[in-house]
Amino acid sequence: MDWIIAAVEMEGGFELVGWVEVDGRRLSGLEVFDLVREGPQIVSRFGGEFFLSWDGFSARDRFGIVPGDCPPGSVVCDGQVVGVVDPDPPASDLAAAIETAVLLRSQGAVVALSGGVDSALVAAIARRECVVAGVEGSGDLRRAREVADLLNLPLAEAVIDPGRIEEALAEVIAVIPRVTPVDGSIAATLYFVAEWAGDHGYVTILAGQGADELFGGYARYLEAERLEEEMDRDILGLPAQAARDQAVAGLFGVRFSLPYLDLRVVRAARGIPPEEKVAGGVRKRPLRKVAALYLPGEVAHREKKAMQYGSGVMREMKRLARRRGFSSVSDYMDTFR
Repeated sequence: MDWIIAAVEMEGGFELVGWVEVDGRRLSGLEVFDLVREGPQIVSRFGGEFFLSWDGFSARDRFGIVPGDCPPGSVVCDGQVVGVVDPDPPASDLAAAIETAVLLRSQGAVVALSGGVDSALVAAIARRECVVAGVEGSGDLRRAREVADLLNLPLAEAVIDPGRIEEALAEVIAVIPRVTPVDGSIAATLYFVAEWAGDHGYVTILAGQGADELFGGYARYLEAERLEEEMDRDILGLPAQAARDQAVAGLFGVRFSLPYLDLRVVRAARGIPPEEKVAGGVRKRPLRKVAALYLPGEVAHREKKAMQYGSGVMREMKRLARRRGFSSVSDYMDTFR
């Protein structure tokens, strides 16, 4: 199976959900089983996206991509944290790190393609079927079509019926950990991506989340007086974003796999000074430089609206709020709690 190797019946009640890698090689379930029998300390070396349980122990990947009954990046026994999951992959340059991260995750996956540089780079490396979600006429639908055509990749379109957005909001607000207009609108967009993936037999969705925080993609960074502090604060918020997105994906039995949160990529990105990431009015400069190796220049250097705006979902939420008599999207969303 691709994403889930679950309920493997082995001695000690061994179970692996997700996938494990060591030094850039994905391990089979049997290989993981053999390693953990050597002792729980071996799990500290595990990369990948996983939840493990065996012999009374449990462990999750560093960013907690796969849900489980222990904290992210920890090894737990009898309710007590007894170790950390802290792999130390060999250092590499940014291009090699991103390529490795994507290829490790691409087996059997579909790529969530919005047409921006983050997801386009993932698509170019993975060479898998892509899916885009957006209201008819939205910018994301248009840009994803252009990118898929340029890359000669198949593209499915999860065209969002505005009449279903309230349905999506009701379901995502019930499961996401933080309810704000931004979180709700992103979650509602991802709802339709995850729904399409589940309906079409996928379990893994490759996505570009994390690139804005690691490489300086937010427009406010252009005016930031303390750029490094702002970026560091946003990076600390990545686990909460991952929890939101996986909660939405879980509604359909799928998972978002996030190559930009691979520790190789995080390490390479954190080694680049912030002033090299945002300079001369250009955001995500290092990522765009890598993207230019795989993508046409007009895609690598294209600016794009955030997902909730590019998909048209935020616009529809504002219309719904007004139609229901609310002065703000926030007040409108409170009705779903």
